Amino acid sequence: MSLLFKPVEWSYRTNLYEVNLRQYTPEGTFKAFAKHLPRLRGMGVEVLWFMPITPISIVGRQGSLGSYYACSDYTSTNPEFGSIDDFKDLVKRAQALGFKIIIDWVANHTGIDHHWAKDYPEYYVKNEKGEFYDSHGWADVIDLNYYNGALRSAMITAMKFWVKECNIDGFRCDMAHLVPLDFWRDARKAVEEIKQLFWLAECEVPMYHEVFDASYTWTWMHKSQDFVKGKIGLGDLKNVLLDDASRFPPSAFRLWFTANHDENSWNGTEYEKYGEAVKALDVFSCTWKGLPLIYSGQEIPNQKRLKFFDKDTIEWKDELGMDSLYKSLLNLRKKNPALSASEDCECLLIATSSDQQVLAFRRKQGPNEVVVLLNLSAMNIEGQVTDKQVSGKFKDYFTSKSKDFSKDRSFQLKPWDYAVYEK
Repeated sequence: MSLLFKPVEWSYRTNLYEVNLRQYTPEGTFKAFAKHLPRLRGMGVEVLWFMPITPISIVGRQGSLGSYYACSDYTSTNPEFGSIDDFKDLVKRAQALGFKIIIDWVANHTGIDHHWAKDYPEYYVKNEKGEFYDSHGWADVIDLNYYNGALRSAMITAMKFWVKECNIDGFRCDMAHLVPLDFWRDARKAVEEIKQLFWLAECEVPMYHEVFDASYTWTWMHKSQDFVKGKIGLGDLKNVLLDDASRFPPSAFRLWFTANHDENSWNGTEYEKYGEAVKALDVFSCTWKGLPLIYSGQEIPNQKRLKFFDKDTIEWKDELGMDSLYKSLLNLRKKNPALSASEDCECLLIATSSDQQVLAFRRKQGPNEVVVLLNLSAMNIEGQVTDKQVSGKFKDYFTSKSKDFSKDRSFQLKPWDYAVYEK
């Protein structure tokens, strides 16, 4: 655990839901999204992460509406979404229902016509010709200069604005590793003088957990896709998890997902990437140590790539095919302390007689225990839990049938099926 920062108490057993506001409703506004709050709360969602809600740069704009991530003003809202007062109202309504609200914060760069570029050009890095530029070649943004102390102060002041004015509960920090760690340290200290927050870093650099509570699991996402495509074996996939646990501090919250805005738009839906393995990998995301993320529309399930720079409304249906599974999993996380992300919760792979097909693991905190079996193959499996750590009476979470592993260690799983036992 960081010597400077401790995760806010509510975050240990929470979950995240990413809101793509532009595509969520035909209107694409804060007010229109608010109609979905009761449904999402009923599904068990706790943290709503809003992709950037700030205005979008005109110069260099991509597509008809531009990228959320090309900010032109850090302390106002995109008129496409509504006003600051509209957002404040949404936050109040959501928090009254029990949600926490975090917003996407893009600190590495701004849009080309951000007012700082004209008023404070020293806030930006420049090339040998004295021109603003972006080091990644992104056409609609320019990089900020974190060697400039005034820029750092201005950025922190802007972050404070959203806490003071809108009472948000945290930040998801875009490409956090592109910004110096010492800035984030200073920012968290300063902003948390107002209120303790939740901090999520879009990065996979262990040292950034000195400041951040949670980080992304890109490696797992890519390797699990490789596994489903037959490029690596299940043993290799298990080694990814062992390596992750060894590289990151025990206090680190790792964020597990099968989809997010980047993946859906640029690399394909979870169904394109994982096919029949989607549900099993969703169960994994909600039960392995860390925090799960659900992306807008996964509960439908949405099976189309959403356009990134143009309007492309999610096609909602009356019956949501994945809602019940997510509700079950999120409720299990909430009620069973063994699924907490805290350091004192065990998360261990366990052995079965079908280790080439089944990913099996055990979560434990005190008397509370959860055992998860995932058939990551197209085979029918009749196996045995051979690991003696698993013993005693459990309940099959999805069928409510009793299971005494001390007497009967067998299990049956259909292709790409899963089983979750708890006590």
